[in-house]
Amino acid sequence: MMPQSKSKSEEIELKEKEKEGLELIRNSANKTYQSDFWKELEISSRKGSRIVKKLEGEGLIERTSTVYNGHNTYELQPIYDAKDLDFTLLMAGNMISPFIGEEKTDAHSDAFTQWIMNLMEETS
Repeated sequence: MMPQSKSKSEEIELKEKEKEGLELIRNSANKTYQSDFWKELEISSRKGSRIVKKLEGEGLIERTSTVYNGHNTYELQPIYDAKDLDFTLLMAGNMISPFIGEEKTDAHSDAFTQWIMNLMEETS
């Protein structure tokens, strides 16, 4: 078995607060604004800006200028490396879900039935 290569975020040396910041951005259900980012991390706005610039410089996040609560700020969004994504939830055995890449899917199709059967075999 070949060793699994590290994702970009694992290869880059990040300090503890930088790792916390990256996780905050990645795990945010809503948008993350730079004006809230540093408050969530309980650090100064200056240190928050430095962390954001480091993460952006490393290609881990992107920053987009926006207005939030009447003030200019930045929206922070994660950039995912394919190695960071987990596709196992789309798999049943060695079959990927037939719903991937299709605009319309037929829940009564043979492909979907086979995928569900494989999924059931895995869980039993």
